[in-house]
Amino acid sequence: MTRRFALTFDYLCPFARNANEHIVAALEAGADWDVTFTPYSLAQGHVPEGDADVWVRDEPFAESGILALAAGLVVRDQQPDRFLAAHRALFAARHDEGADIKDEAVLARVLTDVGLDGPAVLDEARNPAVLKQLQQEHDAGVEDHEVWGVPTFIAGERAVFVRLMDRPDGDAAHATRSIERVLDLVEGFPTLHEFKQTDLPM
Repeated sequence: MTRRFALTFDYLCPFARNANEHIVAALEAGADWDVTFTPYSLAQGHVPEGDADVWVRDEPFAESGILALAAGLVVRDQQPDRFLAAHRALFAARHDEGADIKDEAVLARVLTDVGLDGPAVLDEARNPAVLKQLQQEHDAGVEDHEVWGVPTFIAGERAVFVRLMDRPDGDAAHATRSIERVLDLVEGFPTLHEFKQTDLPM
């Protein structure tokens, strides 16, 4: 039976990169999952109390990660057949290349390299309606599930922040097993609230 769940993402976060890469690798190999990739803005999440939300600032797209998230939404919704490739590439630009994903030229190159019209995607990403959608999806995660970071897995009424320490590195079977284990805990072990290793694996 198809497993349905959501996963939050922000291209700024290396742990979001790990979890999303696992899911992309598994989906490309045929995993029977219905995944909703949901944006959560770390820039907005870190706004101090009393300061203006990033959405209403004079230059919201100058804030860390906002234009990349908006571009991801445009591809997800308007060219879904290219989304997984674009999603992986946007994470890679930030974390493998160390590129500045606030730079429109960087984003345009990354999107073009996966077969999209990069400049056209960015033009659409700057549409106020897309920024509004980004705000609404971010706020819905906060209000409905008390999301406070990435990556958060959401299945049914349960939302769980999870850090995976490895990357799939082309091993789709490993990626699938890893995500299935996470989902088994999220869906099947509701009394487990916190499980955190005290040191980092070497």
